[in-house]
Amino acid sequence: MGLSERIDAAVENAIATGQNGPAPQQLSAALRYACTPGGARIRPTILMSVALACGDDQPQVSDAAAAALELIHCASLVHDDLPCFDDADIRRGKPSVHRAFSEPLAVLTGDSLIILAFDILARAGAVAPDRALQLVMTLSRQSGMPHGICAGQGWESESSIDLSAYHRSKTGALFIAATQMGAIAAGQEAEPWYELGARIGEAFQVADDLRDACYDTETLGKPAGQDDLHGRPNAVAELGVAGAIGRLNDILSGAIASIPSCPGEAVLAQMVRKQAERLTPVIDPARVRA
Repeated sequence: MGLSERIDAAVENAIATGQNGPAPQQLSAALRYACTPGGARIRPTILMSVALACGDDQPQVSDAAAAALELIHCASLVHDDLPCFDDADIRRGKPSVHRAFSEPLAVLTGDSLIILAFDILARAGAVAPDRALQLVMTLSRQSGMPHGICAGQGWESESSIDLSAYHRSKTGALFIAATQMGAIAAGQEAEPWYELGARIGEAFQVADDLRDACYDTETLGKPAGQDDLHGRPNAVAELGVAGAIGRLNDILSGAIASIPSCPGEAVLAQMVRKQAERLTPVIDPARVRA
């Protein structure tokens, strides 16, 4: 089984857990709808790649960690698309959850996915209790306050925004979770993996800013021009297109250099380069919206 298939199977098994027994049919359907098809699954791919580089001696724990991280990410997308936030009609090329199922069911879907993520990690405690506890702590820290994705969303309600803190919480947090949770799942210390996750997260944010400024809705598979529409701080507004591209390349170089020493270090570096190639948008400056 390849890495993508392994991740998809872990996510499907997690969703099935949330649908087990008599359950509301629409909400059950919305759980799967929110998570499939899964797009690039970049966060669990990074997590699994780190776990494999560190030995992956407890595959069940790595699978649980990858699934939990992806469920949290999908939950954040469901909530981001709600009318009270981005009011987005499209996500991954199809109607957003609140458009397909209703706003109340979208709120419940996001909430259910968050709870299910921690349920999946708790179940992994039967295999490796110490690792499962660390995974719960790491994912909760990178999901909530004061530095997780909830904080990232909260920054958008502030009159004065710390751009570094905003990007670190909004986007970087789940990439930090990815690298640290991969190490934890394989029985390694989390702290040495912080910098790699932070750098990948920063690169992803800059790339996302470039796509938002330069791509159209059809190309993105979600509404374009959201940063400009909502007046959000972003790398293109701060640095211009050329400056943002240069910044992205610098960050990616630093990410590869920051990989901690581990048995699979060379293979992991190749994975980061591969993800970097997928991440880097092809930009025609002439297409940048005025």
